[in-house]
Amino acid sequence: MFTGISIHSVYVHDQQQALDFYVGTLGFEVSADVDMGFMRWLTVAVPAQPDRQILLEVPAAPMMPEATAATLRELVTQGAMGVAAILTTDDCRATYAALRAKGVEFIEEPTEQPYGIDCALRDPFGNHIRITQPMAMTEVTQDDLDRWAAARPQ
Repeated sequence: MFTGISIHSVYVHDQQQALDFYVGTLGFEVSADVDMGFMRWLTVAVPAQPDRQILLEVPAAPMMPEATAATLRELVTQGAMGVAAILTTDDCRATYAALRAKGVEFIEEPTEQPYGIDCALRDPFGNHIRITQPMAMTEVTQDDLDRWAAARPQ
């Protein structure tokens, strides 16, 4: 059966801007950058995990009808596409500080959770990216439930 996940897609509006953000700001490396004629196949990966790539894909024809592509671009901009990626780090607070110093806009500051410490940002297009410092899972408390409920969009 399956042996792993090698590539998943994140919709972006502009691949060069995505490359600048994911490689230049977040520290990913380019895995593939291929002009396929009808599209640019652009994948990036975390240097420590080169076999797990993100395809930075522009929703556009001929991969889908233009009306569908426009809808997807709008949903990305609204941050309505769900979590694009959960990146792990050994030190969430240090990673947060380093990325803030580079001008990254966070939507959540580092917070202790039952699974570790995490924070969240949006890429330049609106994709939700979480950064987690994993820890041994602890019991979910009522405070956790209340904090998560308060953070949900109304």
